[in-house]
Amino acid sequence: MSTAEAAETGALLTRAREALERYLEVHVDDDGAITFSHADVPCVIQATRLADGLTVLSLTCVVAWDLPDDPALAVAVAERAGQGLFGTLGVGHTERGVDVTLRYAFPAEGMDPSPLGTLLMLVVSTASQLRTELPGVEA
Repeated sequence: MSTAEAAETGALLTRAREALERYLEVHVDDDGAITFSHADVPCVIQATRLADGLTVLSLTCVVAWDLPDDPALAVAVAERAGQGLFGTLGVGHTERGVDVTLRYAFPAEGMDPSPLGTLLMLVVSTASQLRTELPGVEA
């Protein structure tokens, strides 16, 4: 990673942190990633420079984990995936069960903290709402 790239991604992560601190307690990891939880949904934000002038924020929320591999869950995720505007739902299979994630990546350079915070909270609140709606998830 070049010095310019590190500076761009660092500045973008700083704006994301400042934007989220209006709503949540956030932590900055050693690698610069931002971690936080909203309604028992853990999330992480990372920044990546894809090209000159194109640095994106990537938000991943783990909606549920270690769920039984139930066909009703697959149907619920598929139905909800078609309704979402902010983020892509994913299902991963592990040795311990099924994990459900919500991911959203977007170019965020130049965004002021207020609209950036609003956009991030739209995704995070969607993940929290999904957690309450999916079958097999204990509150």
